[in-house]
Amino acid sequence: MKAAVYSGPEKIQVKEVKRPGCGRGEILIKVYFCAICGTDVRIYLHGHKKVTPPHIIGHEIAGKIAELGKGVKGYQRGEHVTVVTSIGCGRCKLCREGYYNLCPDGQAIGYKYPGGFAEYLLVPKEAVAQKAVLKIPENVSLLEASIIEPLSCCINGQSYLNIKNDDNVAIFGAGPIGMMHLELARAIASKTFLIDISEEKLKFAQEHFSADYFINAQKEGLIKKILSLTDNSGVDVAIVAASAKTAQQQALKITGRKGRISFFAGLPKDDSIINFDSNLLHYQEISLFGSFASYREEYEEALELIGSRRIVAKKIITHLFPLRKIEEGIRIIREGKALKVVLQCSEEENEIKG
Repeated sequence: MKAAVYSGPEKIQVKEVKRPGCGRGEILIKVYFCAICGTDVRIYLHGHKKVTPPHIIGHEIAGKIAELGKGVKGYQRGEHVTVVTSIGCGRCKLCREGYYNLCPDGQAIGYKYPGGFAEYLLVPKEAVAQKAVLKIPENVSLLEASIIEPLSCCINGQSYLNIKNDDNVAIFGAGPIGMMHLELARAIASKTFLIDISEEKLKFAQEHFSADYFINAQKEGLIKKILSLTDNSGVDVAIVAASAKTAQQQALKITGRKGRISFFAGLPKDDSIINFDSNLLHYQEISLFGSFASYREEYEEALELIGSRRIVAKKIITHLFPLRKIEEGIRIIREGKALKVVLQCSEEENEIKG
């Protein structure tokens, strides 16, 4: 099969590799689409402690079941499926509660296990046992399903925030994750504020998405601007979907009393400490949350949102490339010229239309 093999920082090559066999308890998926995540770009540039080259990365997957291993029940060949990224140990308290994404000994598709930048993906028996393979309903195309994983992560992030219909919500970051957060929030919130430092990203967002205010934090006095637009009360919810210390610190300053903040995006491992006035949290009773990855139920919710067209996947997906152009896809993401890039990993057009 063809696969994009990552062999170290800024080294990835599409070549022929051995197609995996399908053993007992496993499922082999023919991958039709796999979207490029920001984490994939960081792995390409800098590596990752859980990725040992040579390796196939990619975890935003949509395809069809090609083979079923012995003992696998409840699935049929040809069914459209996606795959939950996180695989837990299955034994700890968090795994017993279904939070495989938070398992201290957890692993993941595209990290320890080979990922979706290939024609075929083998789902290990541990993942199959944890019901990580989800069927895609007929009202969701395979292309649309390639953003189920990141959307499910946004759903997880907002699950802590209890957004209400009279809330003002600020979102830092006008990338694909920020846009998904915006689409989820504006379906409920009273007002939404989209904040970025890239005029180009904000312009694209204004042309294709709806927010009440688009704010360039580099050109405008953000804190003063937000306070002026909220009768000096600040926002009720702030979601930081940008890997920037400044954004996290600003979120703490623009959030009002009883507000909720999500530090959705992580910071670089070697530069992850921020300074902030903890009295802001104490005296204003602000709640600060983190979120990481997602779990099966949130994938199911994401499927339902896309199937009902409450989230329009094709607004998020701006570029589609064949697998052989993976480096071009990574390049335009780095240059800020794409919102979401999806790779077409199998090229049989007559099958993809389904």
